[in-house]
Amino acid sequence: MRIRLLVSLLMGICAANVYGDANHLKSCRSFYSKLKDLNVQQPPKRVLLVPLLSRDPHTNESPRWSEQPARIVEAFYRNRFKAAVTQMRDIWSWSDYYDQVEQLVQQSPPFDRVIFISHGGFDGPVLKNAVFWQDFKTAGGKGEFIKFSEAQPGLKKALSITYNTEKNRKFSDFMASHWQELGPMKSSDAWDLLKGLEKQIQPLGRACYNSYCSPNQLAAIPEDQRGVRLNLCELVCREPLFEFKTSTEISPERFFHFTKSLSSLTAADGLIFFGACNPGSAAPEKIQEPDETEFLINSTLANGPHKSYVHLMSTATGRITAGPIGNSSAEDIVKRLTMFETNRPQNYLCIADPSTKLFKERAEIDW
Repeated sequence: MRIRLLVSLLMGICAANVYGDANHLKSCRSFYSKLKDLNVQQPPKRVLLVPLLSRDPHTNESPRWSEQPARIVEAFYRNRFKAAVTQMRDIWSWSDYYDQVEQLVQQSPPFDRVIFISHGGFDGPVLKNAVFWQDFKTAGGKGEFIKFSEAQPGLKKALSITYNTEKNRKFSDFMASHWQELGPMKSSDAWDLLKGLEKQIQPLGRACYNSYCSPNQLAAIPEDQRGVRLNLCELVCREPLFEFKTSTEISPERFFHFTKSLSSLTAADGLIFFGACNPGSAAPEKIQEPDETEFLINSTLANGPHKSYVHLMSTATGRITAGPIGNSSAEDIVKRLTMFETNRPQNYLCIADPSTKLFKERAEIDW
């Protein structure tokens, strides 16, 4: 069956992009109309496929959706170029990815193509947020639990829970015996768990509660507002047992750990391809909110800021890097890749060459 017929059966993998890639395209110049103009190995002899396993939480898709386009891409390279194709399996977290990278680097030479197929965004490929470090300690009357996690390499999500170990013995005992269970939890679930425990073991301040939620106070307000008032009293009139903080920040260490892995996998004249939404798109301009990370491509990583994630990764790895502009379904990813390899002009594929540090777009008519 023809590739086009196969890929037409695949579902889309991204939400609509509202940031106007048409305007981004107008700012781009087209330098390469043919693959032969790029300093990449042709034909590709060794290809590595990296389908990342994750699910859009707003859909009922299988988390293994990326394996289907990976099979189509594998068949394309084998049949068209007689290439040797290797595929990473069961990549559910970045720890899974790094474990397999270590084995591949030891066992085989670099690849001519390293191809990711995944969900993604302006900051690169996405996997389920997973903990890569956590710690718990008590000292000087203070208890502290900290964990770091990541869904995209280079963006570190931090959670810290601090408390006075002498304030409530039951809470201190709970943290000492259950802190490891907090690691895999979502931050919102950990918050709900600890607040629920706090409600059970920390008494209300009666003077405060009687001032705002006594029977006389409740009788003076409309009945449909009494539930809200009671909830507020629960929050305000119970002295908190812990401080809960979350943040997201750029982690150069984690980012360059990822780029180093890509450089080790990809031959000097090889190509890295990010098959996802928006790796070739310019990030939207936005007002920075307190405690909110900037986009990786707007940071100073690898002498940034950069035009797009493709450009950031090309500069950081020293390899030619490509990826779609705007929304990309599974069908789009396969199409962008196969048209690139067969010298067919197309829209919405960004190619960054570290030897020139210029923005290159394949912006011809899309066949």
